[in-house]
Amino acid sequence: MLSTGTPLRVAATRLAAQLSRSYAAVAETQQATPPAPPSPPKRNVNKMGGWQLHSYGDIDELQYSDKLKLPQIRSSDECLVRVRTTAVNPIDLAMLRGYGATLLNTVRCKSGDAIEFPLTLGREFCGELVQKGMGVAGNEQLQLGSRVWGVVPISNTAGAHAQYVVVPQSCLAPAPKELDDNEAASVLYAGLTAWSGLYISGFLGGPCGATTAAGGGANKRVLVLGGSGGVGSLAVQMLHAQGVQVLATCSENAVEMVRCLGADIVVDYTNPAQMEQLSTYAPYDIVLDCAGQGGQQAAELKFDFRQYITFSSPMLANIDKQGICLGALQNISDLLQTNVRAATQRGGLVKWGYFYPAAHGIEFLQRLVERRKLMPQIDSSFDFAELPKAFERMKQGHLRGKVVVQLKD
Repeated sequence: MLSTGTPLRVAATRLAAQLSRSYAAVAETQQATPPAPPSPPKRNVNKMGGWQLHSYGDIDELQYSDKLKLPQIRSSDECLVRVRTTAVNPIDLAMLRGYGATLLNTVRCKSGDAIEFPLTLGREFCGELVQKGMGVAGNEQLQLGSRVWGVVPISNTAGAHAQYVVVPQSCLAPAPKELDDNEAASVLYAGLTAWSGLYISGFLGGPCGATTAAGGGANKRVLVLGGSGGVGSLAVQMLHAQGVQVLATCSENAVEMVRCLGADIVVDYTNPAQMEQLSTYAPYDIVLDCAGQGGQQAAELKFDFRQYITFSSPMLANIDKQGICLGALQNISDLLQTNVRAATQRGGLVKWGYFYPAAHGIEFLQRLVERRKLMPQIDSSFDFAELPKAFERMKQGHLRGKVVVQLKD
């Protein structure tokens, strides 16, 4: 007679065999199928790449990081732009060395941005509008996703040498379709500098020219010193478009280029005989110094003028050296002395020109571009990773137009 435990033992043995076969099948499947690779980390949409300064000095102070915080819209009239192309201007090289730090830091403190470093340079750009404040919502010209060009106020610590930048809507406009990205990033800073020197400091178009996009100055006579550089080349074109008689100086190898830009007479500044010819066209309504000669040089000229406007004023340098109060007094003293000498010897006044990011100035430049009366000259172009090389090119001087920097996706 069989024991009652025998059927139970048989059933248990069969169950164990089935489990063993199941485990073996699972093990074979796991060995045949390699483990799935880990999912790549998600891109942090709040980070971007850019070049920063953490202290003033030379070009080697520029540091790149791809972990910078995306700039935030803090005012209802601001816009966030994805930068496609930017440029390196002389002011960037000067600010790299600490130029204007005393006054600019004072302005930043008053605006609630008291942090000096890190500092991102870059004053102009072309890019894509990706976000705008509530106060810009009604601006039909600035549509999300549209191609725009703009400038960054000097007081901003976050400039356009980064993948994104925030600027007020007054510093932004739709980019002209007549220009590619490189060209669109090469007009506004130099163009607004030349425009403000001529129409605000020089009052070339009277009150209307200073307060609207009307321009003006027909039949006036203007001499542009340094007509082949970023500011000078645009000044020659805008003057020619307004019916002004334009004379310009440049080096011998740039004479033909400046003549093609619209200058009526172009002379080689290294040729004394040609420079003497400038006296035959005097007096000039305006002598526009785009060559960095400064106001002290005005009285040394060999011809008369009514106004001498220079973009190389000692204003920020005096404040950097002596502080706000003493620097301001030194500026007044310098301007008075320069004007006394110029008025006595050449019968004219010396004025300081400056970059002024006015909306009607941008409109003035945009109209000229759309009429094909204004085209920036490109000296050289660099990739974003080569930004220090762009600064080196600016440092070398003798430019034939603008130094641009392209950002890739």
